Amino acid sequence: MKLLHRLAIVLALSVSVDASHAQPYPTRPLRLIVGIAPGGAPDIVARLVAERLAVSLGQSVVVENHAGSNGNIAAELVARAAPDGYTLLLGQDSIMAINPHLYRMTFDTLRDFVPLATVAQNQFVLTVNPSLPVKTLAEFVDYAKKAAPPLPYASGGSGSQHHLSMELLKQRAGIDLLHVPFKSGAPATTATVAGDTAAMFAGTSTAPQVRAGKLRAIATTGARRSPDFPDLPTIGETYPGYEVTIWLGLFAPAGTPEPVVRRLRADIGKALVDPGLIAKFKSAGGLEPLVTTPEEFSALIRRDFDKYGRIVREVGIKVD
Repeated sequence: MKLLHRLAIVLALSVSVDASHAQPYPTRPLRLIVGIAPGGAPDIVARLVAERLAVSLGQSVVVENHAGSNGNIAAELVARAAPDGYTLLLGQDSIMAINPHLYRMTFDTLRDFVPLATVAQNQFVLTVNPSLPVKTLAEFVDYAKKAAPPLPYASGGSGSQHHLSMELLKQRAGIDLLHVPFKSGAPATTATVAGDTAAMFAGTSTAPQVRAGKLRAIATTGARRSPDFPDLPTIGETYPGYEVTIWLGLFAPAGTPEPVVRRLRADIGKALVDPGLIAKFKSAGGLEPLVTTPEEFSALIRRDFDKYGRIVREVGIKVD
């Protein structure tokens, strides 16, 4: 009788497990975690993607903002979440590929996440104050080599992509510049417009200042020319191999079941070809959809991880 009782329990448990597995994903709302306060481009992208996913998944997708520690707080929350597909991260290259070289982190960005899909990309524009007598990258480099003391350049903070992009250019061009870090890109732009700093790498969202003559655009950092500045050459056209692409992607905790991963990847892929979404990305600071295969996404993360790690070590960058 005891054996029969145990068999009955095992059978009941197996039926229960099978029934739970048979439930289609998702069966409840999802959380999409963002590492910045509301209003910035990553937050806007998260909300746009959440709207589309909610429709395709048939469940609401709630965007939660957990700002702080340059995105590490949000990333750790997702890394420690249950790997069930209900807690996702809108991560960016700074979190995944730069922060590990600057902060003591309790999680591993290469190990503790499943890269679901790339979502959006942008690039920087090398801009100068219009009082600087340069109009091309070659003229800027030549002027910087002769400047004494070195020209001051603004960034969104030590270890930011603005900072690392200029350090990469300094290395390739053989120039010396004085780094003036700010707390974000906005005050750095204000300083360059005012002439307090001579140059900076700015997002394509500064196109209005460029068109108004408050900044002069010299070159862009992408692998190809920017749709917002099609007449500007890329820095890579002068210094082959130079490229800085800013990207955003969706991540799930490591261990998320493969069927859930496949479902999310398929639905994200459908969203990124929606003309309405593409137009809204464009208005959110000139962002473009970024569509890659899972293998290409993983390779992109690894490439940027190695590239930024090298420059952080060579320059000896420390966070403030």
